[in-house]
Amino acid sequence: MNFFSEAYTFMVSNVYLKFLFIVLVSLVAAWIGRQILRRVLKPLAKKTKTNIDDLIFKSMTSIFFYIILVIGLRIAVNSLDMGISIGTHLVDTALIVIICILLIRIINNFAQHWLADWKDRTRTSADERVIPLLRKILSAVVIILGGFFIFDTWGVNISPLLATAGVAGLAFGLAIKDALSNIFGGLQLVLDKTFKVGDRIQLDSGEICVVLDIGLRSTKLRTFDNEVIFIPNGILANAKIINITQPDMSVRVNVSFGVVYGSDTDRVREVVIEAIKSIELVEETPEPAVHFMKMGDSSLDLIARVWVKDYNDAYNTKLEVTDRIYKALNKAGIGIPFPTRTVYTKSLDKREDGKNG
Repeated sequence: MNFFSEAYTFMVSNVYLKFLFIVLVSLVAAWIGRQILRRVLKPLAKKTKTNIDDLIFKSMTSIFFYIILVIGLRIAVNSLDMGISIGTHLVDTALIVIICILLIRIINNFAQHWLADWKDRTRTSADERVIPLLRKILSAVVIILGGFFIFDTWGVNISPLLATAGVAGLAFGLAIKDALSNIFGGLQLVLDKTFKVGDRIQLDSGEICVVLDIGLRSTKLRTFDNEVIFIPNGILANAKIINITQPDMSVRVNVSFGVVYGSDTDRVREVVIEAIKSIELVEETPEPAVHFMKMGDSSLDLIARVWVKDYNDAYNTKLEVTDRIYKALNKAGIGIPFPTRTVYTKSLDKREDGKNG
C-alpha cells in the first residue's frame, strides 16, 4: 500500500511523469472511444429512420481518435505549468485543424448523400451543379474561419485582416451579384419544385414552352416554333409561372365564338355541344359546356369549354373544336357575325353652304 502511495506521490511531484501518464491515458481513452463509436453507436445509428446520425458517425469514425488524443495532449501540456508556450500553441493549432477536417468531412458526406438522393427524385441537372458548389463554399468558409482561429491562437491581431477581407468580400459580392442570384434562383426552383424537365409552362410574356434543362445559371426552354430560349434562373425565380402539367396532365381547352343578335342561345348551346362532344380526344367527364358570356358590340359572345386528358393534345383539339363549331353553326342556319360599323352623315344647310362659300 505504501508502495503505491509513494509511487503516486512521486508521479504527481514529477511533472514529466505526470505528462506521460496523461498522454497514455489519452491514448487508451481515444482507442476505447473509437471502439465504442464503431461497434456500438454506429450500428445503433443504422437502425434509426433518419440518415443524419449515420452521416455524422461516418464522418467521425476515423478522426474521433485524434480529437480525444489532442484534447489529452492539451491537458498534459497544461500540467507542465509552463504557461502559454509554443507547445500550447501547437496543440491548439492541431485541435483547430482536426475540427476543421471533421466539419469538412461532414459537409462532404452530406453533399454526397443529398446529391445521390436528389438524382433519383429530379430530372434536372441543377442539383448536380448547385450542391457541389455549395459544398465548396461551405468548405472554404470552414477553412477561412479555422485560419482566423489559428491566428488568434498565436496572438496575431486579425482585425486588419478582417477589415481587408470585409472590403474584398463586399467588392467581390457586388461583382458576382447577378451570378449568385442566378445560382440561388436555380436552387430555389429545384427546392420549390416549380417545374421539372419535360414540363410545359407559360411565361409572363404568354409564351408556352417546354422545359429542356435547369442549369446552374439559366433554364433552357423550347417554344412550339422549335426555338430554344435561355432565361436566367434569377428572373424565373421571381416571375409568375403557370405550370400546365400540374397537378396532372389534363387541361381545359377554351374556344370563344359569337353569333348574331336574335339567335336563340339555348339552341346555340345544343348545336355546339352536340358537335363537339363526339370529338375523340374530348373527355366525357367533365362534360363539354357552352357558356353565354356577354352581349358584345356586334355579337352575342359565347365560349365552348372541353377537357382533354393530355395537354399535348390541347392544341389539335382546339383546332378541331373551332372547325366543328363553325360547320355546326352554318349547318343549323345560325348566323356568325363579323364586325360592322354604321356611319351617319349630316348634310349642311344650303344657306350655311352659301355663307361658307
